[in-house]
Amino acid sequence: MQATIKADRSLFSYPKYWPHCLGTAPFLPMSKEEMDALGWDSCDVILVTGDAYVDHPSFGMAVIGRVLEAHGFRVGIIAQPDWKSKDDFMKLGKPNLYFGVTAGNMDSMINRYTSDKKLRHDDAYTPGNVGGKRPDRAVTVYAQRCREAFKGVPVIAGGIEASLRRIAHYDYWSEKVRRSVLFDSKADMLFFGNAERPLVEVTHRLAAGENIADMRDIRGTAIIVKEALPEWQGVDSTSLDRPGKIDPIPSPYIMEPECDSEEKNSKSSEAPDAAPIVIQPPQKEKEKRKPWENVYVKLPAYETVKDNKTLYAHTSRILHQETNPGCARALMQRHGDRHIWINPPAMPLETEEMDAVFDLPYQRIPHPVYGDAKIPAYDMIRFSINIMRGCYGGCTFCSITEHEGRIIQSRSEDSIIREIEQIRDTVPGFTGVISDLGGPTANMYRLRCKSPKAEATCRRPSCVYPSICAHMDTDHKPTIDLYRRARNLPGIKKILIASGVRYDLAIEDPEYIKELALHHVGGYLKIAPEHTEEGPLSKMMKPGMGTYDRFKELFDKYSEEAGKKQYLIPYFIASHPGTTDEDMLSLAIWLKENKFKLDQVQNFYPSPMATATTMYHTEVNSLRKVTKDSEEVPSAKGEIHRRLHKAMLRYHDPKNFAQIRKALVNMGREDLIGRGPQHLVPPETADEKRQKAQRGRKGERALTKHTGLPPSFQRKSNGKTGGKSNTQNTKSGGRQEQSSGSNRSGGKGGFSGNQAVNVGNKSNRPKAQRSK
Repeated sequence: MQATIKADRSLFSYPKYWPHCLGTAPFLPMSKEEMDALGWDSCDVILVTGDAYVDHPSFGMAVIGRVLEAHGFRVGIIAQPDWKSKDDFMKLGKPNLYFGVTAGNMDSMINRYTSDKKLRHDDAYTPGNVGGKRPDRAVTVYAQRCREAFKGVPVIAGGIEASLRRIAHYDYWSEKVRRSVLFDSKADMLFFGNAERPLVEVTHRLAAGENIADMRDIRGTAIIVKEALPEWQGVDSTSLDRPGKIDPIPSPYIMEPECDSEEKNSKSSEAPDAAPIVIQPPQKEKEKRKPWENVYVKLPAYETVKDNKTLYAHTSRILHQETNPGCARALMQRHGDRHIWINPPAMPLETEEMDAVFDLPYQRIPHPVYGDAKIPAYDMIRFSINIMRGCYGGCTFCSITEHEGRIIQSRSEDSIIREIEQIRDTVPGFTGVISDLGGPTANMYRLRCKSPKAEATCRRPSCVYPSICAHMDTDHKPTIDLYRRARNLPGIKKILIASGVRYDLAIEDPEYIKELALHHVGGYLKIAPEHTEEGPLSKMMKPGMGTYDRFKELFDKYSEEAGKKQYLIPYFIASHPGTTDEDMLSLAIWLKENKFKLDQVQNFYPSPMATATTMYHTEVNSLRKVTKDSEEVPSAKGEIHRRLHKAMLRYHDPKNFAQIRKALVNMGREDLIGRGPQHLVPPETADEKRQKAQRGRKGERALTKHTGLPPSFQRKSNGKTGGKSNTQNTKSGGRQEQSSGSNRSGGKGGFSGNQAVNVGNKSNRPKAQRSK
């Protein structure tokens, strides 16, 4: 299926830059010696990445490098440089055109820290799985070092870390709203999303002698401006989705007018306390202009949203409404005396363009500089194939939609078959098993909106929630045909599907489920219901468990018909916004009733710019119009509360029994403590009681030593000292109570005052919290 939203120019339609005559590099060079061997005196573009360089189409820098090489540019790679000085950033010399910087395939903060903010000591994208080879906030650090290395050379930021920080955003690690990464990094331009199209345009224009400061309206890019671009009309975000009365804050939408006009917004489209916004009247045009063309949305300023959660939620909602490249408007947000200007997203790649990108001469192995060192991320994907991009599921906790978009971009069947044959014939260690044919979702291949007009103008955040859109194609025949052709290739023993299956789509076409069960499951199939309860599911935009039950029924039926014992492996999220303690308890009971004992569980990780992160930060439901009366969203915050939710997913682990028992008592659910099949956790053992008593005695001694004796033991002659001790105790208790309050989920099963004591104990906090 061809794209219905098309770009003005094909990705590979540009004339090649002159160095194309030097030919293709076996690997993009990482040293001067490799450049000399290629006959290069310099690089046109140098890419700096936080990942090891693996020349494989699953690694972003390899894709970008090979695309630019196909256009004739000489591209060098600096992988995982020592960021403590500028020296490593100078080892390939000065680039002729620009530095391109990225944190790598993962956000550097998510790569470095767990969802509990604990330091990781491994890194799957590093040889030997060694942690610490990239800095925190790598895009910012790398960009600054590039500036130091060669002043005056343009610096362009890209990749998922930059993409998710292109606007003022809540930062989970510092627990505050940070400004756009473009300001902190001091890069000249930021690319968001899959950036082949804007990157090729910018590179050719720089090569032609243009100044990067003059490239202001390229789709898929963000820049810093002093005022709105000329010829663009402004509209205030409150006229699109009025957030209601906000008080008491002073005129949050006051901004200097950037357009000359005698016309003003009507009072009805403004916030009640907002200053009027000056709007440029439409210009007379020969052809009727679409209402979103050359229109930008003025968002509340960074200085406003960093302190006002209602307006932060409103801003997030507007941003997510402006992600369809067919109808998105530009966005502008003031940061101090300047603005971040975010152009509409780049047009999606058509099938022929996708094929050309994946047909480039990747070696499909790590650069030889790494020798025999294992790179876990490469080992995981070296026999897998990416068949599509994008996801229209719109799950609020996921970054795929914000980064890749919700329009599915699929490769042709022939291109995928060629890649399978290439793996079979060239990749060392291949045993005949393709580990995955997938992408963000296994079964969205070639599933597009059936209405070109709807696809080009729709602003729905999800095409499948609360129900599957009537315009959405759910015919899995192209995917089934691909599977059948692939597994019948000579030398191919098995085609596995390891990407997650969107089961609400799959039940619309049972033939697909039958195909999976008969041929493409290696005993276990991953799916992600994420939760069982309506509260969190409605905030995730995920279907109810009735859909899961229907999928399981069909999967079990076809597995039995095939004479195979196969199982579904469901994934669940703890601590997601909208989840109460009762919700987690219900999920734990469901897991036990269905005899699931999960080995790996995940706590909700608030990644920048995700809708769920907005709900976590603001405790406001931004899936609906944001007003002062918006639905409050409970969120488990703080290590103790989040640890409890995670523990309930592993109700069977003895390490979690004590914590779950305490929560059950607080919730009035002692009936779930026992040794029968109807119980969730066993009662305390004699050993546990003895250990608890010993801890209590130790606690009494510590209390006596450090905070004074209890009143009944205090000597009358030392009333002065006793009074001081009591005062200290009272103050300490006050702080503990405050900590407890910040960790409430909002449900009936919140923590008691006893648990607040643990919250107030510094020794129980993560190091990051203790340093505050």
